[in-house]
Amino acid sequence: MKSIRRSEARGLGEHGWLSSRHTFSFSGYYDPEHMGFRSLRVINEDQVAPGRGFGTHPHRNMEIISYVLEGALEHADSMGTGSVIRPGDVQRMSAGTGVTHSEYNHSKTEPVHFLQIWIVPEEQGIKPSYEQKSFSDESKRDQLRLVASNDGRDGSVLVHQDVSMYASLVSSEKALSYQPKAGRHTWLHVAKGEITLNGELLRAGDAYATDEEEALRLESDAQGEVLIFDLA
Repeated sequence: MKSIRRSEARGLGEHGWLSSRHTFSFSGYYDPEHMGFRSLRVINEDQVAPGRGFGTHPHRNMEIISYVLEGALEHADSMGTGSVIRPGDVQRMSAGTGVTHSEYNHSKTEPVHFLQIWIVPEEQGIKPSYEQKSFSDESKRDQLRLVASNDGRDGSVLVHQDVSMYASLVSSEKALSYQPKAGRHTWLHVAKGEITLNGELLRAGDAYATDEEEALRLESDAQGEVLIFDLA
């Protein structure tokens, strides 16, 4: 199996202060053909107006990753964590037995643009926890930088599921290759810009899924930012 999911095919939620694109079924958007991919349950692309955001709300039994593309996202939770997430940062919150949190645009003048990613954990009822790390552009340029994994290797944040999440900035300097392993499943999401994947043009918001051992060749005439999920 291999397929392309175009940006415009995603669900759309327009709420004035919030514009949200849903790769998989979420909130008022329901598509039985797109309920998730393996343990990857949510990829929402959110743009939040200055000074606005999501008030305190609960989560349980979900690994939640926030990845900021532009602007700054302010986070606070019932574990006592308070932080600001900016481009290059990867935030992981394990909701486990239950946690409440809020997310607001940190700026009063500029919008914030970010991805929120949910991964179903391999174990229910774990103790809630939080982690945030920063990854430089240099560490992602024309290479796959591991930013989340089930063992926290190579300085990545730890997620409680058999998944490896890579980030890359693909430039015109050289092509980037990724070789899925047998028995694994790959989801590629174009976060910004555009790339050419095995000769097929993918733009921001587009995604590619495969469960085949197909070598992926990524190229970009400018600088495309991609996330690759290697899933059990």
